[in-house]
Amino acid sequence: MTDTTKDAGAKVAPGPWREVLLVFLRLGLTSFGGPIAHLGYFREEFVGKRRWLDDRAYADLVALCQFLPGPASSQVGIAIGLSRAGYAGALAAWTGFTLPSAVALVVFAYGLDALGGAGGTGWLHGLKVAAVAVVAQAVLGMMRTLTPDRERATIAVVAAAVILAVPSAWAQIAVIVLGGLTGLVFLHPKAPTDHVSLPLNVSRRTGVVMLAIFFVLLAGLPLLAAGTSSQGVKLIDAFYRAGSLVFGGGHVVLPLLQEAVVQPGWVDGQSFLAGYGAVQAVPGPLFTFAAYLGAVMKPEPNGVAGAALCLVAIFLPSFLLVVGALPFWESFRRRSAAQAAVTGINAAVVGLLLAALYNPVWTAGIATAGDFAMACAAFLLLFMWKTPPWAVVVLCAIGGAVIAAL
Repeated sequence: MTDTTKDAGAKVAPGPWREVLLVFLRLGLTSFGGPIAHLGYFREEFVGKRRWLDDRAYADLVALCQFLPGPASSQVGIAIGLSRAGYAGALAAWTGFTLPSAVALVVFAYGLDALGGAGGTGWLHGLKVAAVAVVAQAVLGMMRTLTPDRERATIAVVAAAVILAVPSAWAQIAVIVLGGLTGLVFLHPKAPTDHVSLPLNVSRRTGVVMLAIFFVLLAGLPLLAAGTSSQGVKLIDAFYRAGSLVFGGGHVVLPLLQEAVVQPGWVDGQSFLAGYGAVQAVPGPLFTFAAYLGAVMKPEPNGVAGAALCLVAIFLPSFLLVVGALPFWESFRRRSAAQAAVTGINAAVVGLLLAALYNPVWTAGIATAGDFAMACAAFLLLFMWKTPPWAVVVLCAIGGAVIAAL
């Protein structure tokens, strides 16, 4: 028994997983610009060029993955791979799209270690200044989309205030939950009425099993981590939780990971922000920041093993949620209560990112008038001149080196 019906997207004959891997590997090497740009690349490749999906099916896949927590562009890629070549195709899509940036960031982590760390190096400070501009642009873009009215803007500002007053992982979870409850009570968006059948064959039984595994791990890993001295288990718990609770895009993972790895002293704040600046300069998903953090981690496992562990842990919720939600999406998306809760959650995560813009991004990146001027110039290039983020990062690194020399 399957849960799909025939549509234009489902008429494409299945392909081998190797084909999926090669296509996504090319995208992983060339897809600069962040999650929204990635979705544009995917549409051009899979709707326009290859016709693996039609426009309506692709739009509904995007809607599903925007609804779920996690990296939306990677989740859309996983779903496309699943539709093309089954579960092997889903794994191939994720591998191809993720591997190039993950490898680049691990290499950067080893280079950082060879230079003696992130402190006291001008070009690395420039990366932290670049992070200020990138996060500021992300906050502005998300506010325009997710908090366009005073009710949702209020939710965002209250969430930011709570996070700044009580900087902890529990506070982050609390504001997400409260945002959803506030949305249920005060926000009333219209639920979609159109019908689109997704070109994916996933049974309801499989969906239930995947969702059950997701929630068991989300609830059980913190208990397991608290009862063991294994650093590997603690890493899996921290990164799995981050991948499970990120609504609104890759940038929102910043405060969750900062709380998870900087607060316990696994990664120092200078290296954390240097890596976040570097991740803007590579193609592919922002969640590959996890590979960098695993590589620079002070306690073992670190290096390549730590990078692989953190990368798998942060993306595992995406696999479970995409496969688990697919059989139920069509009926769930029509419920106005679900739409209201997600609307409130999205407003709350804008507040999370707004708080992160101040601490740790601004407090660590802006120390002098020169830093502020460079951050303003970087924001101008990103926002008004539409300069690619990687180019802005390179310019900030050069600017940081110049400022340090002067």
